[in-house]
Amino acid sequence: MRVLAFSDLHHSRARAADIVAASAEADLVIGAGDFCNMRQGLPEAMNLLVELAAPLVVVPGNAESADELREAAHVGTTVLHGEAHQADGITVFGLGYGVPTTPFGSWSCDLSEARAEEMLDLCDSCDILILHSPPKGVCDVTSQGQSVGSTAIRAAIERIQPKLAFCGHIHDSWGREGMIGETRVVNLGPRANWFEVS
Repeated sequence: MRVLAFSDLHHSRARAADIVAASAEADLVIGAGDFCNMRQGLPEAMNLLVELAAPLVVVPGNAESADELREAAHVGTTVLHGEAHQADGITVFGLGYGVPTTPFGSWSCDLSEARAEEMLDLCDSCDILILHSPPKGVCDVTSQGQSVGSTAIRAAIERIQPKLAFCGHIHDSWGREGMIGETRVVNLGPRANWFEVS
């Protein structure tokens, strides 16, 4: 399966157009959260993706809630937040939001480490783990050099060992990747990232 994955579009018309154009070559498209900005303009942001040429599976970022994303999603879009989904024999499990709690204030959709652990415990196995937040110590470094990823997410990756774990959220680490055991962890960013999954 040819998978096209991205994160953090933040309502960018140009970046969304690039993703839509690339989707003609994809079997599955994955969006790892933050489609809009600060809970504003989500329906318009999702409209930028309406012409995707492949099924879309998404998790909410901290810029939109799961309920808001489900309401704004178009037919054919699967929203995951503590849930699994099967796509052509590939199992994906998704967990959105900022983990741990961000300093951004009341607009930000966040989870505590304890709540994230509870939700991730629902997953025993998967091929792709779709996250908004990165795991602690991988793809999680800010411009100030701080490692701000999630310990709960890291522990889940260590336990589940999916083939791939996708994240975003930390803009300064877009395009970075690393390994946790046998799992390739990628901080996607708002561009066309390609993966072959079997």
